[in-house]
Amino acid sequence: MRIVVGEGSCGIAAGAAGVYSALESALAGSGAELSVTGCIGMCYLEPIVDIYEGDALIKRLVKVSSADAEKIRRFADGDREAVEDITISPEDSGFLEKQTRIALRHCGIINPEKIDDYISGDGYRALGKVLAEMSPEDVIEEIKSSGLAGRGGAGFPTWFKWNAARMAEGEEKYLICNADEGDPGAFMDRAVIESDPHNLIEGMLIAAYAIGAREAIVYVRAEYPLAIKRLSEAIRQAEDRGYIGDNILGTSFSCNMTIKAGAGAFVCGEETALIESLQGQRGMPRLKPPFPAQSGYRYKPSNINNVETFANVAWIILNGGSAFAAMGTENSKGTKVFALTGKIKRGGLVEIPMGMTLRDVIFDIGGGIRNDARFKSVQMGGPSGGCIPAELLDTVIDYKALAATGAIMGSGGMVVMDETTCMVGMAKFFLDFTAKESCGKCVHCRIGTKRMLEILDRIVKGDGRDGDIELLEELCRGVRDGALCGLGQTAPNPVLTTLRYFRNEYEAHIKNKKCPARSCTDLLTYTIDPEKCRGCTLCARKCPVDAICGSPKEAHVIDGEKCIRCGSCFNVCRFGAVKVD
Repeated sequence: MRIVVGEGSCGIAAGAAGVYSALESALAGSGAELSVTGCIGMCYLEPIVDIYEGDALIKRLVKVSSADAEKIRRFADGDREAVEDITISPEDSGFLEKQTRIALRHCGIINPEKIDDYISGDGYRALGKVLAEMSPEDVIEEIKSSGLAGRGGAGFPTWFKWNAARMAEGEEKYLICNADEGDPGAFMDRAVIESDPHNLIEGMLIAAYAIGAREAIVYVRAEYPLAIKRLSEAIRQAEDRGYIGDNILGTSFSCNMTIKAGAGAFVCGEETALIESLQGQRGMPRLKPPFPAQSGYRYKPSNINNVETFANVAWIILNGGSAFAAMGTENSKGTKVFALTGKIKRGGLVEIPMGMTLRDVIFDIGGGIRNDARFKSVQMGGPSGGCIPAELLDTVIDYKALAATGAIMGSGGMVVMDETTCMVGMAKFFLDFTAKESCGKCVHCRIGTKRMLEILDRIVKGDGRDGDIELLEELCRGVRDGALCGLGQTAPNPVLTTLRYFRNEYEAHIKNKKCPARSCTDLLTYTIDPEKCRGCTLCARKCPVDAICGSPKEAHVIDGEKCIRCGSCFNVCRFGAVKVD
């Protein structure tokens, strides 16, 4: 029997390391093998423990605590009823059963720290096939037939970028993996590296062979220490086995691989800014052309793709480009990984074929809105994406359909919002992020985002003015059309889409000085209904600024001048007497 503890970052944050330690003690002498794996994707159920007999999964245990170690020991000793209270429910099992996993196919299953686990699942077979049977042109043609588009956000054809680097003049070429995942609410790349680092390595080696690169670099944000640790170990193991280095698998192909830890600048998700950072410069975009395929890292031909793009490559080589192209839509092939977060019942990683609808993902896989609240919007594409309203829930997930809504596919962030979310506040949140992350190179982005943020900040504080909406729209167009790189060009998207679909909320903030979602603190008014108040004095005792007065057993009153709108009175009132308007 093999007992496997999920130790991705999400599992560790939920207490998986303590569970593992407790199991080490409890299973001593039992004969059961204890191991670790990465994130299976069901982050909302962590810590997760899987129990195997041979290769067959016989039990999945969820929300496991250290105190459950003895139950698991009893199960290992033959008591099959010992863990029923922590066994995953059929409903939660559907979270994975309704997905199609290619990039995530090994995540949460193999031990990411053991190369033999990866090899046993057809690992490095695709690399062997490429080096033994295929020319670089054959590889590029296979990727072309798959229809694989770059999963970093732009959706540019992968084969085209590879071919451009392949055809570029010069012997010195570089392959770069963009693992600088900076979107709030996005953790797809981190999970792949933590859970299946050899899949990334194999995909990169195949790409390096295709473009003629002898050096491969993974640019990963330093805030991902576990990902860096496991990828470093995986590279060392691959070097020991002859998959990285000189004359790989006895052929004339040689390629080395290194890791560069970035400082976490969102703008370094733009490929030329990333290249500048790699070269020791401040991460700021270059003017294009020339494109990286002609003049990239060290001003040599270079190719950049993100983690998820490379994570599909080995599967495509083994199964054929046509098999990948058979999934998805006419313009968007294959599967896409999303980080499902926000006001959702089942948050985590989701990999689905292109062509499913937003409703399928949010309600069928994600289980719907937390506390059965009303769905309001989903923000797609990270801080540069857009907010899609409830009336467009049946939008198909592909690049063209999402772009038509004003959102973008992006790298795969999917933030779900319910009726308590203020859309003006949401636009302000994302614009605050992009304004701070602007590198400052171009005026439109550096100044335009700040002016937009100032207007939004004024609106949510109740100081909005007539004409602010029109001014926001004008600024959005100016920043979008005048910014140098994708960060600035897409920064207005959250504002534009919330203005497009939730204009009434902006008008309520400006004209009525009210927040329809009752979320903007400065626009709230707390009062006490004298008919419901029992004079228990609990609200007065909890008020941090003594803004509530009244005698015991008599109706209390809130002094609006003193009230700081902290909500303490509302939270403690047992009679529903405190009202928020």
